[in-house]
Amino acid sequence: MTSLLPGCALLGGGTEPLDTYVLTAPIAVSAGTARARTQILVGEPTALKALDGENIVIKPSAGSIQYLKGAQWADRLPRVVQSRLAEAFQSSGRFAGVGKPGEGLAIDYQVIVEIRSFEVRLDGGSRAEVELMVRILNDRNGVVRASRVFNAMAPVSSGANDAFVASLDAAFARAASEIVAWTASTI
Repeated sequence: MTSLLPGCALLGGGTEPLDTYVLTAPIAVSAGTARARTQILVGEPTALKALDGENIVIKPSAGSIQYLKGAQWADRLPRVVQSRLAEAFQSSGRFAGVGKPGEGLAIDYQVIVEIRSFEVRLDGGSRAEVELMVRILNDRNGVVRASRVFNAMAPVSSGANDAFVASLDAAFARAASEIVAWTASTI
């Protein structure tokens, strides 16, 4: 019976498939010397329930949220952000090793992220807004070395799903590039 379900969807008996989106990892420009032996771990970010899923958040007014119709992230947003941040750190060439939990690195620092905002705002002009709280934790002694909030915005070019996601991608790229540069200069 389950083999018939995909056919039903193709014949119009099921729901329309959702457009699925990913973020791109920014190419970090190395602006200094590499940390020859420093290894970092990028943990899975935390987020409120509204952001901890595959839905793309739209905020039509302060205090209310909706989800972008007909669209979704390729995975839960925290996992997508974690993966792309790890890629940005790797491409920077500033660290000897960059990994995620379970990859067996003997890490020096953890990059701990909280997703506070990752949405398209429609009040006061359409724009994507990304806010990430980042802490750098010394894994050897458990002390937070530094913490900072990163905010980035990008205008939305139209009301299409592709435009909404492109603006979120641009805002995330700005925030991720700043996070990599700040982390490299802080450690």
